[in-house]
Amino acid sequence: MTGRGDGLAGAAGGPARHAPVLLAEVVAALAPAAGGTILDGTFGAGGYTRALLDADARTDVVALDRDPTAIAGGAPLVAAYGPRLTLVETRFGALERIAAEIAPDGLSGVVLDIGVSSMQLDEAERGFSFRTEGPLDMRMEQSGPSAADIVNEADETTLADIFYHYGEERRSRAIARGIVEARRKTRFETTTQLADLVSRFVRAEPHGPHPATRTFQALRIAINDELGELVRALHAAERVLAPGGRLVVVTFHSLEDRIVKQFLAARAGRTPAGSRHLPAGEAPQPSFRLATKGPVVPGEAELSANPRARSAKLRAGERLDAPAQAPLSALETLATLPAPARPRARR
Repeated sequence: MTGRGDGLAGAAGGPARHAPVLLAEVVAALAPAAGGTILDGTFGAGGYTRALLDADARTDVVALDRDPTAIAGGAPLVAAYGPRLTLVETRFGALERIAAEIAPDGLSGVVLDIGVSSMQLDEAERGFSFRTEGPLDMRMEQSGPSAADIVNEADETTLADIFYHYGEERRSRAIARGIVEARRKTRFETTTQLADLVSRFVRAEPHGPHPATRTFQALRIAINDELGELVRALHAAERVLAPGGRLVVVTFHSLEDRIVKQFLAARAGRTPAGSRHLPAGEAPQPSFRLATKGPVVPGEAELSANPRARSAKLRAGERLDAPAQAPLSALETLATLPAPARPRARR
């Protein structure tokens, strides 16, 4: 799984082999223990899952993926590893329910590789990439509203907010305005239609990403509620990890990394989790210990072999004995679009 990231890392480019990003670092951070159960929340092509099963013969893995194609593709791994591997088609935001069924005494590890996979990017019919023409789709579960539905039906303000908040696209308003004007004549149906329009408003930089990179990233995140799923998964992992269990998250762009960084910092007692007026003695006990000093990034050898990994960051925490805390509202704010501004009343 090389492309679980934004196009800023070249993830929306042409085909690439499915090499798991930061594989050795993920396995080392999880430290598979004999007899433990690790949950891989983003199965994809099974890179992390296979490595974890091979790392310790007594470690079991339950792997989730919301993409039915990924689950179907995992059948050979299930046949090879037998009862040690359980595949479940679901979003990783639902991992608490799965963990309760599989490991009621608690998990020894949770790993999440956030974003879109190379398999999804490299299949033109899935509509994730602007490099090849395909339907404007981007649905990981292959059901529900598509990218075409949002582009053709959302109002100009909503489109601009999506592009700016989820894609950090500075030309968001111009792109949204251009879409609304263009769709009056022709409905957007393909990836190249949208990419061509965005290229009219975003200047291409030498050796930089494609002008449509941020717009496509934003649509994908919005359609699949990727940041909301991440927030739910982080809080769920806190509730299902046994003391000593590890949470390991690999992110590929700043919004994802900011959410993970703030969650771990708050749970490790590095930042206030409640009101600044809360007496010090009433502050909750840390539920995690930071297991990495800052983010772990790919080395030169990996970047040379897999350019799509260059924006990857790994952060990890070790679960402590303290009870799980209430969800962090600040993370929900990061994961959702800002509320529309109220029009000023006329005087």
